[in-house]
Parts: sequence; structure tokens; C-alpha cells
Amino acid sequence: MMTQADFLIELGTEELPPKALSTLMNAFAEGILERLSSAGLSFDASVRYGAPRRLALHITNLQLHQPDEQIERRGPALKAAFDLAGEPTKAVLGFARSCGVEVSDLVTLETDKGAWLVYQGTKAGQATEALLPGIVQQALDNLPIAKRMRWGSRRDEFVRPVKWLLMLLGDQVVPTTVYGVAAGNVTRGHRFHAPVELVVPNPAAYADLLRSEGKVIASFSERHELIETAVKQAAQAKGLIAVIDPDLLDEVTGLNEWPVALVGQFEARFLDVPAEALMSSMEEHQKYFPTVDAQGAIQPYFIFIANIDSSDPALVIAGNEKVIRPRLADAAFFWETDKKTPLVERVERLKTLMFQQQLGSVFDKSHRLQSIAGFIAGEIGASVSAAERAALLAKADLVTDMVCEFTDLQGIAGHYYALADGESESVAAAILEQYKPAGAGDDLPQAREGMALALADRLDNLSGLFGIGQPPSGTKDPFALRRAAVGVLRILVERKLPLDLVTLVEFAAAQHANLPKRDIVVADVVSYILDRFSAGYHDAGFRTEIFQAVRALNPTQPYDIDLRVRAVVAFSQLDQAAALAAANKRVSNLLAKVDGPVDTPVDPSLFTEAAEAELFAALEAVTSSVTEAVQQSHYGLALTELAGLRDVVDTFFDQVMVMADDAAVRANRLALLAKLRGLFLQVADISVL
Repeated sequence: MMTQADFLIELGTEELPPKALSTLMNAFAEGILERLSSAGLSFDASVRYGAPRRLALHITNLQLHQPDEQIERRGPALKAAFDLAGEPTKAVLGFARSCGVEVSDLVTLETDKGAWLVYQGTKAGQATEALLPGIVQQALDNLPIAKRMRWGSRRDEFVRPVKWLLMLLGDQVVPTTVYGVAAGNVTRGHRFHAPVELVVPNPAAYADLLRSEGKVIASFSERHELIETAVKQAAQAKGLIAVIDPDLLDEVTGLNEWPVALVGQFEARFLDVPAEALMSSMEEHQKYFPTVDAQGAIQPYFIFIANIDSSDPALVIAGNEKVIRPRLADAAFFWETDKKTPLVERVERLKTLMFQQQLGSVFDKSHRLQSIAGFIAGEIGASVSAAERAALLAKADLVTDMVCEFTDLQGIAGHYYALADGESESVAAAILEQYKPAGAGDDLPQAREGMALALADRLDNLSGLFGIGQPPSGTKDPFALRRAAVGVLRILVERKLPLDLVTLVEFAAAQHANLPKRDIVVADVVSYILDRFSAGYHDAGFRTEIFQAVRALNPTQPYDIDLRVRAVVAFSQLDQAAALAAANKRVSNLLAKVDGPVDTPVDPSLFTEAAEAELFAALEAVTSSVTEAVQQSHYGLALTELAGLRDVVDTFFDQVMVMADDAAVRANRLALLAKLRGLFLQVADISVL
């Protein structure tokens, strides 16, 4: 008797959202696989498929029947199961009835807490075929679909109308209906190359049959690789390099079942338009891949993916060239028209753009940015005048035709218009860099004026929104304050800027005229930013205690914090670390029992044990070098010096009773330990480790 068989499900639909196809494919597959595992059904392997009109999953050697499940249910205690006459009580009768057996079928279980009546039985496993319809429907119902739709007269809802359902277990159709469509053994080929129904004899034949007779490459990953390779080869044939945006590559993969790469061309006159505008037009609006030369200069060629293998590709190319021409012409028109009005003359129009109702217009924000960017520029050795000028003009491109049409060009368009207006290179560069980093892994500002403006923009948002009581909550973060906080940290740390968060947030908050939460905004924003620091270290694989050991000192300079954290990481890997951390914890506990600070100087004349003198001498020997290392931010060197104290510290605790009866001796020993702890606290509170 066969105990395993391959399983195949394919849900056929109208064209699925291309940007979401990969997510839907994976969620569909994971939903089914997880539910099969939860049902106790084993299988060998699985292959997931996702194409514009289908989601599919092929599972090999799926178990055809659930294993039987052994059941044990504990009932009432034996002494409560029968009355004085030996008759079953209501409690045991009800328990037996709930188990579907007689009282005599129950067994006695002896435990250290007494005897109990227990039901022991077997729950027969179900056939896999009977479980699959429910498993599939549950997986579909739980797909991450932002907006579902209805079609026809039915009340079913899915991301797109469902057209067919293929569901095979071995070579047999699994009888079920999904969204009003009955399961069968038929799939459908390419909408144009093979608009026919194809009978799938068994799950293993699915992918090859679709490819050979249906002109459909069902595998998302295979199409993804094929498209990337074909685009690169098409560019190389012209002596060019294709610009392949990963998100666009995913989207194009989701748009095509039978991808064919073709090369189109546009007039060289359009190259006078900023390259970013041309690329945005090609990528965002037409889903084309731009090309550049070896020096990175944009070229008048683009590569697109056709969903058909045309007998006349020249006709297809001509059609796409005809489509792209007006888009590029629009970009050229916006470029030439926008240049007629200098950015500085556009600043006044920012009064018509609302930044946030309580925080005013974008015009108001621009003037705040001038002050904040100028202040930061002065602190980091940048040109104050250039930073202030860039801040004034930073948002002016928001009212240009180019940015209104291509919203992803804000900052980029401003950079080009600033240069066209005759602004300095430093001003134009800062305008370009104000939004960096845009996300994880994105480049940071290079110029110091750009750093000043990028920090100012984020600090203005953070101080303003927290100041009016609108911090991020749960999953809602409309002003991207989490990203802003991470951006502040990255700029300060990776650009090694020794700036203090309290000072920065205080200055930024002071530029807002009316903040209801002014009295707590600085503390809230600084705490929020440092919390993002903690999350970043956690994601990088650092133990939580590492960052907490530094944060226990309440530092607020991110670059300095990072130096300390990395020093503690290195220290924690030393052989001496565990013993010294434990000793510091012990010292911390002892000092906590003392009322008030222990700040009296150590008196060597009160030593009664050799270990006291040895510890004092060791502390005196390293104090100056540790202090000097800390002053120069060489925290690793300081902790290395302190690591050498392990033996004398261990000896001290082995041989010395800290809480001596003599009050003077006790106080002197506590002062000695306070000196030890004070040296470590110059770097971090390693007792947290």
C-alpha cells in the first residue's frame, strides 16, 4: 500500500500585483507547509512557484495519512470517583461520558500525590486528502493582502479573481472547491503563446509541461535569474552596462511569464536632462533598465523585457521607443521650465506646503533648518554660511514641476537646480545629501555641510513631533522618526562626529515656537534615539548586556558610546572578564548598602591585611594610565590595563572581610573598593555583564 505521494497545488488568477508576487508566493507556500507540519504530516522537499497568473507549490513524498495519536486525559481523583457504596460519582460519570467510554474502561494512575482515574485511548489519524482542502483554504485566507477584491456575483474575496484550481495528490485530483472554482488536473499556458488548457498527469510533470507546451516559466527565481542575465548580456552587446535596481528586477520578474530582453534607443538630445530624471522616468514609469558607459554616464539606450517572443522584435522595440519618447520629453520640458525660476525665488512658495499643522509650513521648517544646520556646522568645522544657505534652499525643489512629477527626485533635482542657479558646489552637494541615509545600508553624506543639514532635518522632525506629543506608536510612524533616529546615529558614529545628543536636541527644540511637551522633549528624544542604538547593536549580534554596561553611565554622545561599546566587547572576550565583572557586581552591592557616597580617600595606615595593601598599590599603579587612556577615548587600552587587576582583586575578596567590626577599617575598605569601581566606571559598568 502506497504511503507517500507528491502533492501539487496551483491557484490560477488574473494578473497578480507584480511588486507583491514574491511575498504572496512565499507566504502561500509557508502557510501550507507549516500547517502540514502542525498536522503531523511529513514530506521530503518542496518547490514554490510564482508567476503573473499563478501561485503554486509542489511537495514531494507527502505522507498520505496522519499517524495515530495516543491520548491520555486525567480525570477525577480515585477517592472522589466513587461514593461510600462503591458507586461511580457524577464527576467520574461525566468524565467517562466526555471521553466516550464507560467508567470501567478508565485506568488508575498512581502518582506521588495520590491515585487518579485516567482515560487512555488512540485518536485515529485522518487521510491527508481529507485535510488538504482546509489547509489550503487557511493558507489563502491568511495571505498578507492589503486589499481584497470581489468578482462576479460571488462574495468571495481575494487579491485577484480566481480562474482555475489545479490540485493533485499523486495522479489523483483532490476533490474540493476554492473561491467557487472546482479543483482539477488542468493548468493554463501563456496568455498569447499558448492560450490553451494543459492536462498535468502528475505533480512532477508540472514545471516542464508548462515550459515546453505552455510557454510559461513558473519558477520566480528562475525567471529572476534569466532576466538579470539577459539584461546584462543585452547591454554588453552594445558595449554598455545595465543599471539594475533590485526592486525593479523583482517587479519585472512579477510581470512576465516568458521574458525576452530587447534593447531600445532614444534621442541623444535628452541626455541634457539630469541622468536621475531620465532613469526615474524609465524605471518608475516604463519598467525599463537604463544603461551607462564604463564611467557611469547615462547612455541613450534602454533594455526592456517583453512577455512574448515576437517574430518581429523590431516592431516591439519601435513601439517601446515610441512610448518612452513623450515621457523623456516631459522630463526635458520640466527641466528647462524649472530652471527659469531660481530656487531662492521658490522658497516663498513653501508657505503653501504644510509640514505639520502644529509645526507650521515647509517654509517655517526651512528657517528652523537654517539655524540648526548653522549651529551644527559650527560644531563640526563646516562652513556655517554654506550650511545655512543649503538649509534655506533645501526644500525649494518640492515646488518644482520635476519633483511634482518624479517625487523620488527631491534633493536630487534641488542639487541640479542649485548648480544651474550658480550656487556653490558645497551648497548644491548639501542639498543633494540632506536625505542621506535614506535607509539601512544607504550611503552617508560626504561633505560636512551635508552632514550638518542631514542631521538638522532629522533633529527638527524628532524634536518637533515629540514636542507636540506625536511620537511613533506601534506600527504607525508617518514621519519616519525611527529611520530619522537611526540616521542621526549613523551619521554621528560613522562620520566620527563628537556631538552630544542633549545639546543637539535642546538646540533643535528651541527653534520651535510652541511645543506643549517642551519640558520633557529633550529627555524623550534622547532616550528614543539611544533605544534605536540598543536595537542596532542587538541586530549586529552584540549581547544586550554590552550596551547596557555603557548606557548605565548615562552617556549621550553616540560616537563616544560606540567606542565604549566596542571596547567592552573586546574586554568581555578576555579570560579575566567574568571574574572582574563578578567582582564589580559584588562591589556594587556592598557600596549600595552604605548611606551616601563613599568618597573619602583611602588611608593605607588602616590596612590590617597584606591583600589590602596589594590592591591599593595595584590601583595606584594603573590609575594615571587608565585616566589618560579614557581622556583620549582609548577605552580598549583602559580596560586592558584594568584586566590586569584580576589576581589582586580575587586575593582581596578571598582574604579580606570588607564589612569589618571596626568602623574605621570598614570605611577604609569600602573606600578602596569605591576606588576600584570608579576606575572601571570611567569606561562602563561592567557589573552589568
